[in-house]
Amino acid sequence: EVQLVESGGGLVQAGGSLRLSCAASGFTFDDYAIGWFRQAPGKEREGVSCISISDGSTYYVDSVKGRFTISSDNAKKTVYLQMNNLKPEDTAVYYCAIQLPGLALGLASYEYDYWGQGTQVTVSS
Repeated sequence: EVQLVESGGGLVQAGGSLRLSCAASGFTFDDYAIGWFRQAPGKEREGVSCISISDGSTYYVDSVKGRFTISSDNAKKTVYLQMNNLKPEDTAVYYCAIQLPGLALGLASYEYDYWGQGTQVTVSS
């Protein structure tokens, strides 16, 4: 059974940091790309960052470039999202998901499947 489990969310003050984890199981980890998405109340889901597990290439949405870093630990089958200099507008539920195979690395949510349950990130001003 394919499973993604997010963790690491919490409440942090603006300027602070959090590291999210996405633990994967039930599929060949190296063959896919994993993406992080977020959804704030009343807003559409937004792609944040993604990583190709096989070659380590990454992609970030402009609003998080220079503040967020995505990485993977293949031995642990886990993808991380290190979030620094957090802003109140980063407040959202953060989800990870698997990109469908054979696609160019990107953050179109319709290209992703097997979503985790999400982890709440709240940044206070």
